Parts: sequence; structure tokens; C-alpha cells
Amino acid sequence: MRPFRFLLPLAACVAALGQTPNCALAPGWQQQGEMRSYTSENLFEYMDGNAEGYLIYRFVTMQGVNCRAGEDTLVFDVSEMADAESAYGLFCSNRDPGAVTEKIGMGGQIAPRRAIFAKGKYYVEIGASKDLPDALRAFALAAEKRITGRSDLPEALAWFPPDKLQRETVRLVPESVLGLRVLKRGYVAQYERGAKAFIVTEESPDAAAKVMEALRGRIGENTAVKLGEEGFQANSQYLGRVCFFRKGRYLAGFTSVADGQDPVALGSALLARIP
Repeated sequence: MRPFRFLLPLAACVAALGQTPNCALAPGWQQQGEMRSYTSENLFEYMDGNAEGYLIYRFVTMQGVNCRAGEDTLVFDVSEMADAESAYGLFCSNRDPGAVTEKIGMGGQIAPRRAIFAKGKYYVEIGASKDLPDALRAFALAAEKRITGRSDLPEALAWFPPDKLQRETVRLVPESVLGLRVLKRGYVAQYERGAKAFIVTEESPDAAAKVMEALRGRIGENTAVKLGEEGFQANSQYLGRVCFFRKGRYLAGFTSVADGQDPVALGSALLARIP
């Protein structure tokens, strides 16, 4: 039985190595200097003003290393987040909306001087000192194979109705969805003509019902509609024409609905896609 007791520590060690940046992932590159490591307590020492953009996505820790080949240098960082949803959210916040998103992990982009992708609860970014797209691609693809975790997108992304959806705008908002504190965390998506959809997941139907009650108070005068367990539409001073509803532990709806569009019909299409 003794050999069996060592299998779990060994497996954990091998898994951990897969999430560690490694300059040997591409031929000709070697580590320059010491490996670096940061937590939420000291990330600002490395990223200064950008640290908050990581912390709001439930950042846990970062490991990084500089890699060198001749006169070329790469900065290779792997951030562990609390969950895969947060890792994908961080990717969306850093991606270039005008560039192609590739199927690298849950999603990735490779530019002449930067490669980023998210897989499982890990967000990977590799920066180059000059245009090195081939090296960046080699590192990104090799790293993606070693990192454990999911490569499929968060389920909620498929719930937004596809008609007139601007897909590159779908993203996780880590706090104050729609600018409302009561909507703590969720997804938003932009549609043609300015309408914006959102989906927020609460811990339970009871918790969602309490948030719905708070939403009614925040929006003010409204009219009840038959959507899900409860719903309403209103004209909001800040959010325009809105339609909000609750289905179980999910809160969702549309804001900024243009004249000539039916907010309840838009809400009904969204409701039909939420399981």
C-alpha cells in the first residue's frame, strides 16, 4: 500500500507543473532570471495600476518568467483565478474586440507582440519585446496543451438569443452589472440598435427573488409582465426602456430598447433559452 500513498502527491506535482510557465516550451528559448510569483496581496508590485483589473476577476495567484532567445525576450505569465468563469472573464476584458478570437482553450488571441488565452481557471499572457507572432503562437499552443481544465465556454454565453447579437461584446461583468450594485456579477451582451441583454445567477431562487424586489425599488415605477416567475417593464431614467424577469435563480432582461422594439418580446426570447 505504501507506493499508492505517493501517487496523489506525484499527480498533484505533475498537474502543478503544467500550469507553470516554462521557457522550454519552444525550441531555442531559455529562462532569464528567477521565476516570479504574486498573490492578491502583492500583485500591485508587479502590475501597479493594472492590478485591480485582475483582482475583480477573483485573482488567486500568478507565476511568471522571462524567456530569452538571442536578443529577443518574452514575458510569460500564468494567472490562476478562483474559477473558469473568472478566467474567461479576464480574457474578455483584455482581448482586442477588433481581432479574431481563436479556439485556444476557452478562447485566445495571438497578435504580433502578445498572446493571451484562458483555459480552466487559468489565464495566460505572453508578451514580446518586438513582433514575434510565430514564437508567441508556439508558446501559446504548447502551454494550452499542458494546462488542465475546461476548454468549453461558460454555459450562459449560449443563452443570449443570436439574432442581431454583436458576439464580440459578450462579456462577464465582475461587479455592478448594468451599473447596479444589486446585480453583483453576470454576463452582458450588446445587440444592434443599442439594446443590451444581461444574465445574472444568484445562489438560489429565494436570493434571486430578493434581488428582483430590490430591482423594482431601484427602477421605480413599472408594469408587471408575464415572464418567468415574475417580470416587469419600465422606462428608466438611466437604462432607457427595460424589461427584467426572474427564472428560478436567474435574473435577466434587456435595457436600452429602441423605439419600435418590443422589450417584452426581447425578454421572452431570452427567457426561452435559459434552462
